Amino acid sequence: MTHIELLNSKIHTWETLKSQVAEWQKQGNKIVFSNGCFDLVHKGHIDYLNRAADLGDVLVMGLNTDASVSKLKGPHRPIQDEQSRLTIIAALQCVNAVVLFDEETPYELIKLVQPDVLVKGSDYKPENIVGYDIVIAKGGQVKTIDYLPGFSTSGIEKRIKEA
Repeated sequence: MTHIELLNSKIHTWETLKSQVAEWQKQGNKIVFSNGCFDLVHKGHIDYLNRAADLGDVLVMGLNTDASVSKLKGPHRPIQDEQSRLTIIAALQCVNAVVLFDEETPYELIKLVQPDVLVKGSDYKPENIVGYDIVIAKGGQVKTIDYLPGFSTSGIEKRIKEA
């Protein structure tokens, strides 16, 4: 398989992700799920995603669509379109699968994936993370990861505007 074929094989629809997750579960893999906008990928994102991947065997990423990013972050976002963001996240070695979700939260996607570990940044309390109930009910874990200080998309955007 070429590198571009490998990259493209990580980008899923909900239907193909469901099949892939079933295969991983059959193989006994511990599935980790996280989600976000990942508009301008930076060192903080790379640290976060690698730490998330270390919590299991397979890292599945839910990526907000352009429309949902705009709803969350305002009309000036996203800076990069969803196809670009999908490709960038899929290109990361620590990510095994990436899929778009258009809803306000990834709740339905988490129901589909049924991860063993649900991960968000430490600015959330585990019990307030969307999907907590799903993961805990199946005996899974909900974890938070500290962000690297000084790294944020908003901060990068501000520095660009000021330059």
